[in-house]
Amino acid sequence: MSREKFESDSASNHALFTDLYELTMMQGYLETGHNPQVTFSLFFRTLPQNRGYIVAAGLAQVVEYLETLTFADEELDYLAGLEGPAFSEEFLSYLDGFEFTGDVRAVPEGTVVFPNEPLVEVTAPILEAQLFETFLINQLSFQSLVATKAARMRDTIREHGDGQSLVDFGSRRAHGTDAGLKAARAAYVGGFDGTSNVAAGRAFDLPVFGTMAHSWVQSFETERESFEAFVSVYGEDSVLLVDTYDTVEGAKTAMAVADELDVDIAGVRLDSGDLVSLSKQVAKIVGDSGIVVSSSVDEYAIAEFLTSEGVATGFGPGTALVTSSDAPTLDTVYKLVAVERDGELRPSMKLSTGKVTYPGQKSLRRVERDGQFERDVLGIRGEERLPGEEQLVEVFDAGSLVYSLPSLEASRDRRADQLQKLPGEVRAIRDPAEYRVGISDGLQSMTERIRDELTEQYGAN
Repeated sequence: MSREKFESDSASNHALFTDLYELTMMQGYLETGHNPQVTFSLFFRTLPQNRGYIVAAGLAQVVEYLETLTFADEELDYLAGLEGPAFSEEFLSYLDGFEFTGDVRAVPEGTVVFPNEPLVEVTAPILEAQLFETFLINQLSFQSLVATKAARMRDTIREHGDGQSLVDFGSRRAHGTDAGLKAARAAYVGGFDGTSNVAAGRAFDLPVFGTMAHSWVQSFETERESFEAFVSVYGEDSVLLVDTYDTVEGAKTAMAVADELDVDIAGVRLDSGDLVSLSKQVAKIVGDSGIVVSSSVDEYAIAEFLTSEGVATGFGPGTALVTSSDAPTLDTVYKLVAVERDGELRPSMKLSTGKVTYPGQKSLRRVERDGQFERDVLGIRGEERLPGEEQLVEVFDAGSLVYSLPSLEASRDRRADQLQKLPGEVRAIRDPAEYRVGISDGLQSMTERIRDELTEQYGAN
């Protein structure tokens, strides 16, 4: 198992992190004796604007959730006290002994994925599988969005920069403390070097970094005095914020203090103003010391900064990262794709206009040629003669974890390898090309057959 700990700002157990209708359906299944084996597939239908791919992240939290999910007495008491609908003693007794007994297949964290490709497939009795929808969508959608945002920044530096560092500065702007923690984790998968948030560092064993705030400088009589005090405590680890009053003069003062105290400080930070122009001026003053840029940073700003020959050794993205501000939502869904009939798991699908799903358990194959991803093929699990390499791995078998969760470093490396193999035009941060995802002959035939059967039975929508 990974060294990661499942952290939350509200509770260590997420049994009640579900929508009420999941529980009411579960009680209905139990009381009517309707508990067939089913398969749910979690995927997204479309890519957000200016996204050519999504980096899958959050699987570790899903694994921890499925391994530890139990209903505590106080949670059962809460459910017992709800009005309309009322939960029966029989159902509450079932929840009291709840245990996951099913199978899970998923793409490893750090894998690039595309529309209609399953991030996770859950096969279990419907009484179990129904419960997981809310949590799985919550964890995988958010972390995948942030990991993708981070990957785009890392890729921008790869294209235009010189290996500049990236540190998450965004926890104070995240939509809640749990979101801040998970954003830091996802950003690391996406290629960041660490976070400023200490709790995230502890929870996920991430490198932590920090500088100073303007309040430090303002609290002293003079800027020079503030720098002298900081360097006297932190020595060569000091990164001094130089834009409180006048950025260029602040940089001069920072280096004068470093010279006087005979300390090679780590660098300075710029957080306002014309960053390109100021960074060039400051670079001439600070020499080999680092320059960290941290004002309204995202992939677009980084690209503009670097192509305009701005000077930086690192960036500290914040709000844009932890909220994935230009594309804050992913239309992830958790849909029933197979259901047991007469002892056999049979494919199923929706026909709703604009929400048609591909039926059945899936195989996701990736075709590589000359070190580059050429196309993906979405097929039927077990379908013969599918090209490429299978992307889905076995995670749970009959309720037992059979997958060794990789370290975050390994997931980070996987993301880097996957992006290097993805065509550059698909990775573009504006108007990316569409990556080719084909449907196998078997899946196409199955889809047409089941659509015809359902249309004949229920009519066209």
